[in-house]
Amino acid sequence: MIGPYYKPQMTSIMSITHRATGVFLSVIGAPLFLWWIIATAGGAASFAVFERFAASLPGKLVLAVSVLCLFYHLLNGIRHLVWDTGRALEIRSAYTAGWMVLIATAVLGGAVLGVTL
Repeated sequence: MIGPYYKPQMTSIMSITHRATGVFLSVIGAPLFLWWIIATAGGAASFAVFERFAASLPGKLVLAVSVLCLFYHLLNGIRHLVWDTGRALEIRSAYTAGWMVLIATAVLGGAVLGVTL
């Protein structure tokens, strides 16, 4: 429990996680993506440096977390857009959509990571 009066619920945990993935993607994911683009444009030597990082264990971990954060943030953002239309606001619908986001994140992330790592 968070404090004596508040019990975390799926919707609140997913909201906090949505914000955290947004921060991660802004601070780590976007610079990593820019590094990849700049390294690609910089030629073979420049790209080799990025490639060495991406092939290392820390690089694979950062890339895997980035992919999962990207899918989660995208799918949960779509869920929020549905809520903005006034749909799926009932608790049961909110939880169903939450589980759909989590499962789709795992499936899509697993598919991408299975191909790339």
